[in-house]
Amino acid sequence: MAVNARVAGPTVSIGPTVSIVMPCLNEEETVGVCVTKARGWLSASGCQGEVIVVDNGSTDQSVAVAVGAGARVVHEPMPGYGQAYQRGFAEARGEFIVMGDSDDTYDFSNLTPLLEPLNHGSDLVLGNRFTGRIQDGAMPWAHRYIGSPIINSLIRLFIGAEIGDSQSGLRAFRGNLAERLRLRSGGMEFASEMIVRAARAGLTITEVPASYGLRRGESKLSTVRDGWRHLRFLLLAAPDFLFILPGLALGILGVGTFIISFAAPVGVEVGSLTWQPVFAATIFLAIGANTLLLGMIAKLHGCAMGLLHEDRWVRLYRRLFRLEGVLALAGLMLLVGAALDAGLFWVWASGMHHPLGLQLAALAQTLLIVGAELGMAAFLVVTIDPP
Repeated sequence: MAVNARVAGPTVSIGPTVSIVMPCLNEEETVGVCVTKARGWLSASGCQGEVIVVDNGSTDQSVAVAVGAGARVVHEPMPGYGQAYQRGFAEARGEFIVMGDSDDTYDFSNLTPLLEPLNHGSDLVLGNRFTGRIQDGAMPWAHRYIGSPIINSLIRLFIGAEIGDSQSGLRAFRGNLAERLRLRSGGMEFASEMIVRAARAGLTITEVPASYGLRRGESKLSTVRDGWRHLRFLLLAAPDFLFILPGLALGILGVGTFIISFAAPVGVEVGSLTWQPVFAATIFLAIGANTLLLGMIAKLHGCAMGLLHEDRWVRLYRRLFRLEGVLALAGLMLLVGAALDAGLFWVWASGMHHPLGLQLAALAQTLLIVGAELGMAAFLVVTIDPP
C-alpha cells in the first residue's frame, strides 16, 4: 500500500512516512508484540516508517522489550495518557501518525484501512470498535453499554459530531494535526479533546471498522475517575449547555416567580400551606444572573484557548461590551436597590406598613446582589478578553 502517492517510486526519502506512536506503562507482556506487528505491517505494505514507544514511567522491562523489538523509545516523566501522546506526537517525524495502545488490544498488523481515508480528504480517522469486532470479554459491560454511548451522545449533542466510537484509542491523522489542534489534556480525556477540537475546526473525521481484543496485564483505566474526566472536559467545552441555557432558564423562572409574588402578595395556597414565592424569585434570579456571567466568561476563555469558535453571542458581546457601560448599569442597579432598601427601612421605622413591603425588599436585595456580581464580572471579563 502506498500511503501517499508522493512517496511511491524510487524517490529519496527525507524521513519516515508513517509514525506509529504507542504509550507504554508497564506493558512488558505486550509492547514487544505490538511493535513487531507494526514493523511487520510497515515492511509488508512497503511504507517507510518508524515505531515510537513513549515510556510513561514503567518499572518493569517494557523499555528493554520495546527496544529489542525495534522501537524508538522516548521517555515522558509526566504521568498520563495525554501527556504520553503529546510527547510521542512531538517526537514523530512521519507525514502520517497512527496512535494506539501497546496492550495488544488493537491490531497493528493491518493499518491500511485506517490510513486509506487520509488519501481521500479525511483529516482524522478513528477505528470504530462497535462496527468492527469486539472479542468476548475485551470491553467491560459498563464501558460498552453505558460509558461509551453516553460520551458519544454528549459529543453529538454538545459538539454536533456524529461519532460512533469516541473512545477508540486507534486513530490516524496527518502529522501536523496535533500541533494545529493545540491539544492540552494530560489524562484519558485527551481522546475526547482530539475529537472536539477537530470537529470545531471543521476537519473531516472518518470512522473505519476496527477489531478490539483482550488485553494482557493490568488495565490502567478507572471507570469512575476517567469517566468523570471525560464528562468534565465535555461540559467545560460546552458552556452553552453548562452555563448559558441553565442561566437563562433560572432567570426566566426568577422573573416569572417575581410576577407571581407581586400578583399574589399574601402568597399562594398549596394545600394547607401558603407558599411565598418572593424568596424563590430572589434565589432564581441571583443564581441565574451569576450563571450567565460565568457562561460568558467561559465562552471567552474557550475562544482564547482555541476550544470554541466565536458564535453570534460572542460577536455581539465584542461589538457592544464597554467596561464603563457595564459598570454604569451595575451602579444603577446598586443605587436602585439601596434606595428601595432605604425607603422600606424608613417606612418600617415609622411604624407604617407597605402591602408589598416583602416583595419590594426581595427586589431590592436581588438588585444589590446582581449589581455587585455584574460589576465584579465586568472587570474579570476585561482581564480575560482585553478590549
